[in-house]
Amino acid sequence: MRPHYNLEAWKNAMDLVDEIYKISKGFPTEEKFGLTSQMRRAAISVPSNLAEGAARKSKAEFANFVNIAKGSLSELETQLIILKRQNYIHNISSLLDLTGKVSSQLNGLQNYLTTNN
Repeated sequence: MRPHYNLEAWKNAMDLVDEIYKISKGFPTEEKFGLTSQMRRAAISVPSNLAEGAARKSKAEFANFVNIAKGSLSELETQLIILKRQNYIHNISSLLDLTGKVSSQLNGLQNYLTTNN
């Protein structure tokens, strides 16, 4: 496999991590160990799992890590909706657009890995 840092999904997932860190700095103090921590962990999990999967020997192993990244991304999307519902941020459309882009890229990568064994 090529290095993970050449994957577009990894690059966009890293951009998503940056955005989550930016917005979470403004969250209420009582969320420091709650939603703030959970969102950051979910966001970090996406590119981290891509990196770990890319380092594995087989495409099947890599596909498993892509699947884990997809789960973390879905968790993050839910947390973004919670943010909006709790009025912590008002506009999540750009973040949801980015999660959608990463999701599409993860789906494409997983399809490649599972159909070209």
